[in-house]
Amino acid sequence: LSILLSLLVPTHTIRSPDCGGILTPAGLSYLAEVSKPHAETVLRQDLMAPPSPDPSLVSSSGNQINAVKVDEFSLTIIPDTGMRLSIDVDLDITPSPSTTKEMRLSIVADLHVEMNPEGNLELGTSTCKPTLEEVQSTDEIDSKSSGSSVDKEINVDKICLEVSKLLLFPNERLMSLAAPFPITPSCQVQYLPLAAPMYSEQGIIISLQTTFQVAGTAIPLPVSPVPFSMPEPASSSPSHLILAFSEHFYTSLFFALETAGAFNMTILSPLTTATLAQKITQMGFLFQEDLPVVLEAVTRSSPHVVLEEGEAILKLFLTAQIGARSSVFQRFLSVNVDVSARLHLSVTDTRMIISAAAIEDIELSLATSDVGPVLAALLEELFLPTIREEVPAHLNVILREGVFLPHIASFTYTNVNITIHKDYVLIPCNLQLEARTG
Repeated sequence: LSILLSLLVPTHTIRSPDCGGILTPAGLSYLAEVSKPHAETVLRQDLMAPPSPDPSLVSSSGNQINAVKVDEFSLTIIPDTGMRLSIDVDLDITPSPSTTKEMRLSIVADLHVEMNPEGNLELGTSTCKPTLEEVQSTDEIDSKSSGSSVDKEINVDKICLEVSKLLLFPNERLMSLAAPFPITPSCQVQYLPLAAPMYSEQGIIISLQTTFQVAGTAIPLPVSPVPFSMPEPASSSPSHLILAFSEHFYTSLFFALETAGAFNMTILSPLTTATLAQKITQMGFLFQEDLPVVLEAVTRSSPHVVLEEGEAILKLFLTAQIGARSSVFQRFLSVNVDVSARLHLSVTDTRMIISAAAIEDIELSLATSDVGPVLAALLEELFLPTIREEVPAHLNVILREGVFLPHIASFTYTNVNITIHKDYVLIPCNLQLEARTG
């Protein structure tokens, strides 16, 4: 699978995948299962339509279709080529008032997903072979002759022209895969397919590149140190879909949030200038009145995420201006704050929920001082408890809405199992069609 994904990477390095997904044979079977009633509805509307001056599928002569029932509806993968759609439809037909025929309409169509010039994925039909045969008739004498007339009455070729509409994920849903999704009010994420999917016995493989917009403008992301590839999953995976996200994806996400100013934070300390003066003598000379102490933190350099077996660690590099707040902010210390926070990942509906579960490590170092030298141990004593509590709390407020995963409209994810490996995160899950409302 790594080789297959690498083939999807174009020669220019600016476009390379940082995440992807595999729709497994089990997932394809589920899509066929939920498409079956939809296909029956579409066929019933088309085949049982009342005669009109310009009939679409059934002529206005004698034959009347009384019932349409989809007996079999299946989707299977043809490795290296695409998908095969097989449909068996039972038809009850009345050629004349005294007779009834049961006919079997069978359609075998080869489908594929291609990329159009606009960069969107589209479902197309390669071949379509319809057959119509009589199963049973109440008029055995005339069955052969009337069977041939029924064959002329149903324009199965017209059905083939629109066979992809029998599926529940037409091109509108495929286009929804690349829609922009909000992360924060000013930051959006978008997953762009890099090429048409590839087909193997393990499933349909889609390679995606993530882009982020801040205030409506796409931002340049850090360069990925290594091309993304995903290890081969078990061939008998019971999950419908397997999503994979590279370490670079998470670093790009936090880089985008940093660009949007999400990590700029104001932290109110429980300390005041008077309590600080007991530890730092010169504070008493700078501030004659007792004022609240505030930390105004901004990022010093870009954050990055490190993925190891079973854990994800966010490394955040801040500079905190520490000062007194009255009518204006009066800075007296500048402190570098390096935070390593363990991230917890979960999935709700189609969103990945990321939260700072625990602070692994915090390092404080003095950058500048207007109150003389301050030892690192004293900095930690004064400010570390507040930073340890407030920084993850701020992160969790920023991330609480979650990050939308690649998905198509009307489907959500269930039975999710997230596994963090070195350099990538694997998310096997099942698809679930949402109930229609309204």
